[in-house]
Amino acid sequence: MDFWSGRRVRLRGIEPEDWEAFKEFDAHSADMRGGDMLHPPRSDEGYRRWALEEAIHRPDRDEFRLAIATVPDGALVGNVNTVDADPRAGRFGYGIAIGHRYQRRGYAREAVELLLAFMFGERRYHKCEVGVYAFNEPSLRLHRSLGFVVEGRLRDHEYFAGAHHDLVLLGLTAAEFAERRPFPALPDVNGGSAR
Repeated sequence: MDFWSGRRVRLRGIEPEDWEAFKEFDAHSADMRGGDMLHPPRSDEGYRRWALEEAIHRPDRDEFRLAIATVPDGALVGNVNTVDADPRAGRFGYGIAIGHRYQRRGYAREAVELLLAFMFGERRYHKCEVGVYAFNEPSLRLHRSLGFVVEGRLRDHEYFAGAHHDLVLLGLTAAEFAERRPFPALPDVNGGSAR
């Protein structure tokens, strides 16, 4: 079984031909604001170059971006990326974006679980910290359902759409994650399983 595949999605590297899907994702302004901020339009050539650069980009330490594709047809539905990876302190963050027409299908949840399993179970990180805009209720519900705990709120932290918005800070430790989703046992060379 492929570590990077779940029942619904598979995480993979970004390919140069993915540029058209990312252009489509960026066409939905509310989604751009919900995950980051509204960016100016980019040319087709700009999207092509961005996708090519992402396709050949080597991860910087434990900071990388992966495409989220559906199982079994491989349709690109979004991306997930790690940020602020600090191996000394043992914490990291991530961002996730799912294209508008693919939302509310469980793709984000499974992609985040795969990413957390890698960062906690393979890279030895202790804690994941994320910031979610207070108005983004679907994302707050997702994170709470994954076991994230609200650790604080930055008032009037971001500005867009003509107003300041609060940012909710959430955190999840490796132990809290493993309580809900135990790490898989390694196969034993004799046919059983070993830790």
